[in-house]
Amino acid sequence: MRQSRWWVVRGMLGLCLAMGLLAALPALAQRVEGDRAGASGVYDAEVPVNNQTEAERNNGFARALAQVLAKISGDRAATARPGVGQELRRAKDYVAGYDYRQDQGVSATTGAPTFGTTLIVRFDQAKVEGVISALGLPVWPQPRPKPVLWLAIDDGKGPRLVGLEQSNAARSILDRAIERGYRLGLPSGSAAELAAVGAIWRGDSGAISRLSARYSPPMQLIGKLYRKGTGWKADWVFVDNGRVLSTWSSEDGDARRAMAAGADGAADALIRRYARQSGGAGPAGNYRVLITGIDSADDYIRLMSHLQEISVVRRIRPISAGPEGLALELELISGLPGFRRMIQGRGILVGSEPPAGAEDSEASASTSVVPIFDLR
Repeated sequence: MRQSRWWVVRGMLGLCLAMGLLAALPALAQRVEGDRAGASGVYDAEVPVNNQTEAERNNGFARALAQVLAKISGDRAATARPGVGQELRRAKDYVAGYDYRQDQGVSATTGAPTFGTTLIVRFDQAKVEGVISALGLPVWPQPRPKPVLWLAIDDGKGPRLVGLEQSNAARSILDRAIERGYRLGLPSGSAAELAAVGAIWRGDSGAISRLSARYSPPMQLIGKLYRKGTGWKADWVFVDNGRVLSTWSSEDGDARRAMAAGADGAADALIRRYARQSGGAGPAGNYRVLITGIDSADDYIRLMSHLQEISVVRRIRPISAGPEGLALELELISGLPGFRRMIQGRGILVGSEPPAGAEDSEASASTSVVPIFDLR
């Protein structure tokens, strides 16, 4: 009796599992590959470190913040923008939490086991957004699209489609997409999709777009990777809702790097179309301000040291000093709203609230509106 019950229970479990798998098939077809343990959000990053000392950790925080700013802005050269370098040196102030992961691998040359440490960092979203706004960095809005990757690879045996079951073959491009702040999906690999290799190879983006209509969103990254000389070449087309946004090629001696460049090109195309400039920081220019609370030479030195640490301040020019305070002209890479955001919470300068509608009139040093800041 018990045995018969066991067979009934096992049969029901099998039926439930089968139904669950069948129900999950459409989701699997649209599933974003490339997920990995550790940092996966736009405000998270992971970087290799040599050890767990404070100095190495702070260095890791800076590199992690650079990754996050690049993901949010979509700008691979975000660290070269004015003011960003100074904020990277303060990266630990923006950390919400961190952890370590121990990684084990095998040396490609000796075959001996290798060990490494990865720092996983979670940044405070509000603080990072404040920095981005103050510096006037572009913003690639959330949620990010998840294009379908239609990739065919010919290693000399004929082109073959990379479907969901072959996701490891596309690991480098899937991971690079995550590093750029978005994700790529893979087709399920149905018979019709496997037969579409010819369309990929001849560059028929229209045929691939029609075949990809069952997936969401209607975006496709179409690529073919093949041998060229002693290395590899990949040709790419990025399609958004039936419109070709970009075409490019990548070459490298390593197939993984040639493949990963596809994620970079797709990200660049998406950013050109969808990124927007962060607002509210005001235009760059020269601004006249009045500083009160300076009672000694030490106060003056402390003020100047503080202003030099503010990333939006490019140049400081004293104008006059009197009973009412010290008048300065500040050359800012963003406007006074950005300057106000940068001094908030540091406990050194406190600014009075600008009159209603006056912020826009503070666009030059010649304006009659002079903001007042008190040195604490």
